[in-house]
Amino acid sequence: MAYLLKTMWRSSILPPLRRSAGTLPPPLVYSEEVLSAKSEGKPIVALESTIITHGMPYPKNLETALDVENIIRQRGAVPATIAILKGILNIGLTEDQIKNLAQAKGVVKASRRDLAPITAARLDGATTVAGTIVATELADIPIFVTGGIGGVHREGESTLDVSADLNELGRSKTLVVCSGVKSILDIGRTLEYLETQGVCVCTFGQTTDFPAFYTVRSGFQAPYHVGSAQQAAEVLNAAKKLRLQSGIVVAVPVPKEHAMDELVIEKAINDSLAEAKKRGIQGKEVTPFILAAVAKATGGASLATNIALIKNNAKVGADIAVEFKKLKNVGNSTASNIGFSGVSSLNTARRLHTSCATRNTQIDTDDYDLPRIPNLDGDVLVIGGANVDRTYRVTEDKVQVSTKYH
Repeated sequence: MAYLLKTMWRSSILPPLRRSAGTLPPPLVYSEEVLSAKSEGKPIVALESTIITHGMPYPKNLETALDVENIIRQRGAVPATIAILKGILNIGLTEDQIKNLAQAKGVVKASRRDLAPITAARLDGATTVAGTIVATELADIPIFVTGGIGGVHREGESTLDVSADLNELGRSKTLVVCSGVKSILDIGRTLEYLETQGVCVCTFGQTTDFPAFYTVRSGFQAPYHVGSAQQAAEVLNAAKKLRLQSGIVVAVPVPKEHAMDELVIEKAINDSLAEAKKRGIQGKEVTPFILAAVAKATGGASLATNIALIKNNAKVGADIAVEFKKLKNVGNSTASNIGFSGVSSLNTARRLHTSCATRNTQIDTDDYDLPRIPNLDGDVLVIGGANVDRTYRVTEDKVQVSTKYH
């Protein structure tokens, strides 16, 4: 009988969770700085990494990446540069990781379509706007700062060359701070596409003049404008309350002292587009080629403008993140729903699911397949029960065990 009970006990225990040789790496991990910000409820600003690997030459890329992170810290928020390192999506990079990425060769430009293959092959990838938005949704970071978003390419009505950034903005809830759309693109058609996707486009300032990356104006108008970081945060907060599943673009014009002459930029772009077409350069290689060509044609002035606008965007994005966190804190203090601050009872099941299932990120990679869930933003209602263990001691000399069940 003792043997029988021992066997039954052993068979009821779940096997330990071990990482097998063929198991894929975890979906994402946080840096210590970002994880700490999550647990302490600090505002976080996401940053892409293609600007490091494909947007600027070394060492300007490294200097700019570190400067942008420090600007965000100085404004009261925490930076989270996003990249894939050896198949793991990293939410936040250390200084050493940024240094390595700035000099690395063969880093894959990672949009949505590239994330799974890069992860499966355990490669290094630098996230584009679309790839970074996917990461911000997974990590529950509502605000993302970049230089400029992608768009509809010139002659896109014939080539169907449309950036995945636009579709991603249409199916995410992220607020993206940028300097509009690069003037190498068809800005008018890009704005039309964003409207079709349900993306709220606002300029930052007192006018609706939509910027064109290197220049303050593009000749097109945005439907809305926000005059301050607080107003932008209020738009984001309203979108959250309305459960909108599309993103927000806040287009910040480059500071006037760093803006370039529109005619000079247009000529440089047209010449580089013709050269790219002549060489047969297509797809995601077009943008870095043209940016490099424009920098050369302008004697490096466009690179200086690029650096100035991304730093300015970082200030605006950090300020919006700080203001949005204030609004969330007010909502949390006045909410009446049990365990779900600021969320109606109709959405309780969804909030519970996303809080527990889609935010688990930090892991012990040496031992376990399952991630450890940190203390993230928002309250979590835990419903559990008690397990009762029973121990049986047999005192009779002879015991018969019946195999019949009633």
